[in-house]
Amino acid sequence: MWQNCFKFIFGEPIEGDLPERVRLAIKQQQDNSEKLIGWVQLLLGIIFLTLYTISPSTSADANFQPVPWALAFYISFTIIRLIVSHKKSLPRWFLTVSVIVDIGLLMSLIWSFHIQYMQPPSFYLKAPTMIYVFIFISLRALRFQPGYIVLAGTAAAIGWLLMVLYVIVSVPGDPMITRNYVQYLTSNAILIGAEVDKIIAILLVTAVLAIAVLRAERVFQKAVLESIAAADLSRFVSPEVADRIVSADRAIEPGDGEAKTASIIFTDIEGFSTFSEKLTPAELGKLMNEYFEAMSEAINKYGGVITQYQGDAMLITFNAVTDDPEHAEHAVETALDIQKICQRNVYCHGEILKTRVGINTGEVIVGAVGAKDRLQFTVHGDDVNIAARLEQLNKDYGTYILATEQTAKACKGSHPWRQMGEVTVRGRAQPTTVYSLETSSL
Repeated sequence: MWQNCFKFIFGEPIEGDLPERVRLAIKQQQDNSEKLIGWVQLLLGIIFLTLYTISPSTSADANFQPVPWALAFYISFTIIRLIVSHKKSLPRWFLTVSVIVDIGLLMSLIWSFHIQYMQPPSFYLKAPTMIYVFIFISLRALRFQPGYIVLAGTAAAIGWLLMVLYVIVSVPGDPMITRNYVQYLTSNAILIGAEVDKIIAILLVTAVLAIAVLRAERVFQKAVLESIAAADLSRFVSPEVADRIVSADRAIEPGDGEAKTASIIFTDIEGFSTFSEKLTPAELGKLMNEYFEAMSEAINKYGGVITQYQGDAMLITFNAVTDDPEHAEHAVETALDIQKICQRNVYCHGEILKTRVGINTGEVIVGAVGAKDRLQFTVHGDDVNIAARLEQLNKDYGTYILATEQTAKACKGSHPWRQMGEVTVRGRAQPTTVYSLETSSL
């Protein structure tokens, strides 16, 4: 029961330890927050100084002017801390000391009012500057660490209590305590209940802020963890697919998908099995990374999405995941760029990787397939299979780019197509008219 109660109040905690890179990302955010806190505190110091400058002068009999000294010390300390925070991360001990110094300087500033204006000590208890205590406490909420809020609130409550006690004992035999509210407001007498109310308000605001920030801290940690996970996963699936999954209104289920007219490319490296036998696993991995990196540049250039890797083969889609009204033209341009890259790039051990390409344009289903706990976001349908079959037919025709009639027509004569004839693609009863590009034979 207590665990459920704590979860209800403080939020769901993170299970286990956070990965090091997540902690570093959170630390970076905390460091930026500390810089922001420093700038806000500097602004407060300037406001204090401005108000003091434009306020009426104190009595001419006041020889000592403590407020300018307190303000000068506060602004100097704030500037030093701000400079240090921009150069490096502030250590915990420094942050702890900083919180105590901030509250201490504010209390000292308020305390000095009775000297500045030559009044009894009870005079400073009614200073409106006291409300800045809540600003100093809330400033710590900019950093997702409730401990510093509690520290600031506790220091403020203790500081105000000490200031009240100082008033009571400062004039022997005359504690200046009253129970008359009117007398409290119209004289230098103090009302204990009013000061207790201030301390309670400080502690309650501190508690509420600390709980709110603790809940926010846990949500923040989960958000950072999930954002890093999403960034990592986007390296295993295309950014377009990752964005589609993340921005979905509900969790994607098996079978979720939509029909779209798209252009599909299948690629495969010619003779991959033969030359891969000559390479060590490390050399082969290096070669494939270089190859896919080069291919990605051409694919991204025309808005294609690598939907799937299959060994050395790639399934590339246009207008499936992202909208592209000229998807057929862009698919063909991508295929031509792939051939140019294959002609000019030489990989380890002098390998030149010739790549066969099959292109088709037609209706596909874009969506998730698999089990509930293991999904793959891909495209499927008969027209996807045709692109795969055309890639294989390049072997028979001695070509490196083959496309269907649908793709050739969608390009509207922008390329020199050559009809290769009609073939019955394996797994399909209807014959398919096949075209190649005049520039595709190498």
